[in-house]
Amino acid sequence: MSATLVLSVLGVYFLLLIAISQLTGKKGDNETFFTGNRNSPWYLVAFGMIGASLSGVTFISIPGAVVSDGFSYMQMVLGYLLGYAVIARFLIPLYYRMNLTSIYGYLNERFGRNSYLTGAGFFLISRIIGASFRLYLVAMVLHAFVFSVWNVPFAATVAITIILIWLYSFKGGIKTIVWTDTLQTTFMLLAVVLAVVFISDQLNWTLGDMVQKVQESDYSKVFVWDWHKGNYFFKHFLSGMFITIVMTGLDQDMMQKNLTCRNEKEARKNIRWMSYALVPVNLLFLALGALLYLYGTQKGLLLTTGIGDFPIQIMNPDTHEMMGIRKDLLFPSLAINFMGPVVGLIFVVGLIAAAYSSADSALTALTTSFCVDFLGFKNDGTRVKQRYLVHIMFSVVLFLVIVVFKQLHNDSLVNTLFSAAGYTYGPLLGLFAFGIFTRRKINDHAVPYIALFSATAVYFINLLLSKYGGFNLGFMVLLVNGGITMLLIWLVPGNSSQSEALDEAIVNQED
Repeated sequence: MSATLVLSVLGVYFLLLIAISQLTGKKGDNETFFTGNRNSPWYLVAFGMIGASLSGVTFISIPGAVVSDGFSYMQMVLGYLLGYAVIARFLIPLYYRMNLTSIYGYLNERFGRNSYLTGAGFFLISRIIGASFRLYLVAMVLHAFVFSVWNVPFAATVAITIILIWLYSFKGGIKTIVWTDTLQTTFMLLAVVLAVVFISDQLNWTLGDMVQKVQESDYSKVFVWDWHKGNYFFKHFLSGMFITIVMTGLDQDMMQKNLTCRNEKEARKNIRWMSYALVPVNLLFLALGALLYLYGTQKGLLLTTGIGDFPIQIMNPDTHEMMGIRKDLLFPSLAINFMGPVVGLIFVVGLIAAAYSSADSALTALTTSFCVDFLGFKNDGTRVKQRYLVHIMFSVVLFLVIVVFKQLHNDSLVNTLFSAAGYTYGPLLGLFAFGIFTRRKINDHAVPYIALFSATAVYFINLLLSKYGGFNLGFMVLLVNGGITMLLIWLVPGNSSQSEALDEAIVNQED
């Protein structure tokens, strides 16, 4: 597939995104950028949030990880359902009742400014890491299959991907993102469906044949009952629940989209329907992974070992010799090199859509949180130029982190992402849970130190358990981290002056 053809298609795609940004960002003030003027249709937000929830990590890593993990990821997806129910029941009513622009404003009212800035600060760290992982995926694929043909440096590829996001998001902000995410979710799902159709055609399988072949394969195992393993059922289920609560409900990025809905009722409806849709969509990605391995094996294109840094031996399309690749590159390698130009092009656009649907909103959320939480911006037409500068600043930060990350990447991206999230989102989980489910006052000045200690302590706890007990906390790092934060907040004597009225409102909030 010609690199020039790929660039031409991507050029048209991004012109479409920029056109959408021109239509949605005409006013371009802070209210539009931060809240989308609170008039987004709930069904549009729900559909767009599917793509943002999945991202490029799911698009590539989940199908590739099937060779070693089977369908065990569905254990987490089942946990997601319970997590979204908690968000709809407790968090959305709270955010709408307080009329928040940044959700971390709750911590300011409930505990004090130190807790507020700690929560916002941990979000910034968490989202910078997460967005960097996602954008790295795009840069990695674009560089490997397009820009390397012209000997373009990897750093230049990264710069291009970030500049494109900035061009269509700097003015309209979250209002633009709601609409562009809808388009990008469509392309992402289209790429998966088209790949499945291609495989069925090449292997002469009907839909029923594909379902049967996947069920009979070694890849379709869902439940893992060995408690020593990181993907043990209860570890995955509980982690899926709490990852959803923190990475959606306590995350400014995801909640900023949700808060653009017209009212609390529509926002809760958005969360419920989006959570239902994620079950079949994730199952589709896992099925695609199994089908990719079955297709590649039957066509003599790949061999698998399931172990090591390069567990897949795939045919080099130029020399026809076998070469080792990571699991993350299975889908792009087959789609671009062996499935024809149409599937290859749709894959590239789907990957860009999947990664950008989360990365563009992450850049917007980082800008919003820093402007509102740290600089005190209001939802009006003032300080717009300063907001542009903050947007540029975070674009540069993401660029630097991605370039550094390229030197460190040595594992499946989905596991790396959630492992990092366990350490950075854990204190947020502890803070919000303590605030919502207790009326106790806390020592606001101690919160930054407690949060740092908790994240550090759980890292060493997991290290010791793995080394001496043969037990890996896996994704449950998040839960343990949040628990330590809550315990320490409880034990340190409180001396802050939180509002008693707010405490009473939180405890007695209505459904």
